[in-house]
Amino acid sequence: MSVEEKRALVATGVAGLSVRRQCELLELDRGSYYYQPGEESAENLDIMRRIDRMYVKWPFLGSRRLVEFLRREGIGVNRKRIQRLMRLMGLEAIYPKQHLSANGADHRIYPYLLRGLAIVRPNQVWSTDITYIPMRHGFLYLVAILDWYSRYVVAWRLSNSLETAFCRDALEEALRTGSPDIFNTDQGVQFTSDEFTQVLRDAGVKVSMDGKGRVFDNIFTERLWRSVKYEEVYLKAYEDGWEAQQSMGQYFMFYNTSRPHQALDYQTPAEVYRTKAA
Repeated sequence: MSVEEKRALVATGVAGLSVRRQCELLELDRGSYYYQPGEESAENLDIMRRIDRMYVKWPFLGSRRLVEFLRREGIGVNRKRIQRLMRLMGLEAIYPKQHLSANGADHRIYPYLLRGLAIVRPNQVWSTDITYIPMRHGFLYLVAILDWYSRYVVAWRLSNSLETAFCRDALEEALRTGSPDIFNTDQGVQFTSDEFTQVLRDAGVKVSMDGKGRVFDNIFTERLWRSVKYEEVYLKAYEDGWEAQQSMGQYFMFYNTSRPHQALDYQTPAEVYRTKAA
């Protein structure tokens, strides 16, 4: 069945059968089921695409500098507007400061466990992050779980919102592949939530969180985002969530199994991950 046909079969309000379970039974990605185009004007969507390209190239740019860069491109905007769009995109300038991410005030913050740690094998340390994915008429969010040693993308998910559920779903899928000793995240609300950290605790995985003011803790994932954007996203103009899902799936298959990495002595992430983890 097509995605549209599967979506039509999902019913809400069914006693004992959640939407999540129905999507699992239909093998339908929940991001595809819930997807609705971002409710932003065409002008704002264009500005967001420009911001995304600038941010990937210069992640240290804050709202003030972005305003100036956009004005040089003939886009007249004020800082308040750029700040709102950056929050919507989940972006924040990378530089040493007191707060890297807005964390949940009621959520536990775990200690940073990677200081001085040598990464010597797969499944020693995994990390995760979220990035913004522009489409022709809207946008999505992408979460990926990365093995630090091999650069292997263990799991990923697309979503039309920044709710925790799609991050948890990616984590649960990843843990069916393997289990790391340590899982490192930033202090974003998705990753500090009990809904997310409980999955790690139940699997016996140690939780590590980036300390405040640490710039380079997630550098491997930032490099992954650069590759994803320049090699996939910016070359395409996805019409909808279904097309983004299919195309992104093809890219991650290429990234893991066919794309050699210089840092891996020109082996692929899958070759390193599967050989060393065996």
